[in-house]
Amino acid sequence: MNVLDVRDLAVHYRGEPEHRITTDVTFAVAAGESLAIVGESGSGKSLTARAVLGLLPPNLEATGTVELVGTRTDARPDRTAPLRGDTVALLVQDPFTMLHPLRRIGAQLGDGLGRRTPRRQREQLVLDRLAEVGLDAAVARRYPHQLSGGMRQRVGIAAALLRDPDLLIADEPTTALDATTQRDIMRLLFELRERRHLALVLITHDLGLAFATSDRALVLYAGAPVEHAAAAPLRQRPQHPYTAALLAAEPTVAHRLARLGGIEGNVPPLADVTDRCAFADRCPHVVDRCRAQRPPLGEQTPGHAVACWRASELDLTRGARPIVTDPDVNEAPGDTALVLARHVTHTFVGTDRPALDDVTIAVGTGQAVSIVGVQRADDALLTIDGSTFRDWSSVRGDERHRLRRTVQMVFQDPYSSLNPRRRVRTTLNEALGAFETGSSTTVDDLLDLVHLPRSVSAAVPGSLSGGERQRVAIARALATRPKVIIFDEAVSALDVSVQAQILDLLNELRVTAGLATVLITHDLAVARQTTDVTYVLRRGKVVESGPTARVLAQPNDDYTRRLLASVPDIDGSWLVD
Repeated sequence: MNVLDVRDLAVHYRGEPEHRITTDVTFAVAAGESLAIVGESGSGKSLTARAVLGLLPPNLEATGTVELVGTRTDARPDRTAPLRGDTVALLVQDPFTMLHPLRRIGAQLGDGLGRRTPRRQREQLVLDRLAEVGLDAAVARRYPHQLSGGMRQRVGIAAALLRDPDLLIADEPTTALDATTQRDIMRLLFELRERRHLALVLITHDLGLAFATSDRALVLYAGAPVEHAAAAPLRQRPQHPYTAALLAAEPTVAHRLARLGGIEGNVPPLADVTDRCAFADRCPHVVDRCRAQRPPLGEQTPGHAVACWRASELDLTRGARPIVTDPDVNEAPGDTALVLARHVTHTFVGTDRPALDDVTIAVGTGQAVSIVGVQRADDALLTIDGSTFRDWSSVRGDERHRLRRTVQMVFQDPYSSLNPRRRVRTTLNEALGAFETGSSTTVDDLLDLVHLPRSVSAAVPGSLSGGERQRVAIARALATRPKVIIFDEAVSALDVSVQAQILDLLNELRVTAGLATVLITHDLAVARQTTDVTYVLRRGKVVESGPTARVLAQPNDDYTRRLLASVPDIDGSWLVD
């Protein structure tokens, strides 16, 4: 019997059944089986999961058939609520947001068992669940801020397992984690699935993770399924152009690609494409029929369903992608460096072990450097564009103004770094006027540089996609005509296709604008595609540095080798030692 059976699930605005956001979603998951639901932002992945859990926002409701371990719920909150915890549990992306910052972990987990469970039994069950996810009893006495991201995610898994559910829905459970922690968390879920015979639904935009950890994959686009098959054949021989395009946009650590080539355009609302193929406007294989009639999801080969009029005639097997020769780089520019940080140290308050311990990093003119891990320094000797100092507070007047213009930064979440009430033109004009660069650059020029239509200047951040917002953030950084831009996990939260577009843009800007770039990342495949030199940090020290191609192809340090072993692979061997 299936643990979860979903048939013809649709989500629509309350009281407006014709105004659907998702439609025709059908899948099932058996005990001990894992299903990945993948697709770009706006495809309906998380909304589908929330519907199954009966956790849709008040303005939305669902129709269709949903059964949880034989109990018919049809996604109704009143029928689903009694099953949460005992039958189905949810693991969210960042458990820090669901943990109370002022209460100890043990007390919070105990709340999930309810007051009907005797206190001593609650305490023991909490310790048992913490042990099951690899955490010692001392964690029960700690507060959320005292735990690392990986430890908090383990606490989230322990909370989900408290009442022994049959089904676990994991919504982007590793997006914010570094490579080794991601592997540890997925390996833990893999082991729990086998040991508990647990059904697992993984929602992710990381295709490598999806295919390496799941038995089957369901690809959603614009709120509807476009492909559904076993993970291995789906990756090796996709039959829908959308799936093939997502796979083609994946970065790799094996070699440097000439271009990743993300999918141009955005996912349309379902309401705009109900009478045609939703992917038609972005598809290189489109024909007239695609724009005239919506293709149904149907089985093309046994166990492989696809919604494409041309599925039987297209060969979408990914061929070899064009590779470029790695640049001949100077890994240690020394005193000629544009940016040179020497003897950097940093220790967090209340700890003895340094987070950064005598770290030295150099960035040459026009060079691209990746750093795995970084913190603000307590002490350092910094050289930026010929000016040497120990602390920004010691730099005054015109020199501070010049250096601020020389180095700019792009953050992980562009939405939080952009004023939500200001139109793009106001934000960019402010950046253009902040420094006297002697340039005649306009807002339109900046938008052209990052390949955004000039009409975006009238938009506010909330009306833009994640990729568009990140391009605006890059345009703002370019306004000062900097010599170096620091990108702090600038693509980690983006869909694979949008990520590919941003990485291609960074490589292009290095040539057209003569930029040096510093990429802070935990994704080695991203570093491989965009950087010349890589510094690997562990426990505050640089354990390995050199040309990116050499560091990733022939690592000398055990930690670098473990990072590489943490990159997901299709056969799942990375989940086992």
